[in-house]
Formats: sequence, C-alpha cells, structure tokens
Amino acid sequence: MGLRPLRLRDVRVWRDSRLRNADWLRPWEPSNPETPLFRTGLGPYISMAGTLRREGRQGLALPWVVTYDGAFAGQLTVGAIVWGSARSAQIGYWVDGALAGRGIIPTAVALAVDHCFFTTGLHRIEANIRPENQASRRVVEKLGFREEGIRRRHLHIDGAWRDHICYALTVEDAPRGLLARWRHAREATASGGPSHEEV
Repeated sequence: MGLRPLRLRDVRVWRDSRLRNADWLRPWEPSNPETPLFRTGLGPYISMAGTLRREGRQGLALPWVVTYDGAFAGQLTVGAIVWGSARSAQIGYWVDGALAGRGIIPTAVALAVDHCFFTTGLHRIEANIRPENQASRRVVEKLGFREEGIRRRHLHIDGAWRDHICYALTVEDAPRGLLARWRHAREATASGGPSHEEV
C-alpha cells in the first residue's frame, strides 16, 4: 500500500473506479459539479486534477492516489491548508469498495499525516465525517483522532446540507508518528494483545 502524487494520466482508471463505485460513494461525496460521480466523460477528472495540482503548487493541498499492490485503489487529499499561526488542514479519502476492510485507508491516512506533520510542517489535521459514515469514522478512531463535536449542515452531500462530526489530531498527539502507532496497534491486535498504544 502506498501514496503517490495525483497525475493527469490517471484519468481513465480514476473515471472507471468512480463509475464502478458510484453507489458506494454517493452518500458520502460532496455535491460538487467539478467531480460528479456519474458522468462518463474525462472532463470532470481533468478539471479536478488540474485544480488540485495547482493548489498543490501553491501549498494549499496535497493530492495523492492511494495504491494497493501497485494499482490505483482510491484517493486521499489533504486540502484547505492554512499556514501562518494555524498550520492546519483537512483530510478526505475514498477507497474502491472491493478493497474496503483491508487496512488500506488507515495506512494511507497515517502515511499522509506523518508527511504533513514531519515533512510539510503542519500542526493540526481535521477529518469531517458524516455521523452515518461508520466505516470512515472507524478509520480515524483507530488512528487516535479525537472527536471534537458536530458541524451543523457543514457540506452539501447527496442533495442536502449534512451535519458532520469533526475529528482532529495534532502533532503532539503522535510525537513518534502515526504510522508507527498504527502498525503497532495492528500487530498487537493480530497477536491478541491490546489494540491501542498510549502515546
């Protein structure tokens, strides 16, 4: 499992994955004309990728492809990056439904957060998740993000303004790195030991 930069040449595999996963993603995806789920053309991807790559060059986003066994498996974006005294960002992600439950996204989030904290120099990462999205909530809860409350009608999703739960993590919460903590927790669970390492 890995992360690599989002590329314009990912257009066809991205489109195919989004179409195949339309029902899987629909309840959780922002209603955004830039990235519709159901169009078969390549234009929405090219527009989205161009915007994210431009924001990346400006230091406002880190757009990645999630890979599994070297193949496209989903997408992870650290966006809404704020510098100055905040040094914060928001993280969003999705995985192909056929690959869900394999630890791909928790590993990808841990990799991304470590990069943000220890390479990029961010201090705080937020994940805003619909209360009904149990799978996505489990990802951040496994990684030790703390729940900070409800954001009422935070994003327009699947045709309506939806509430989201705000989860957050700061660099002080994972001083030795989130990936190391996640790997330790998985190894402990596999061996029947405690599933969470206190930091």
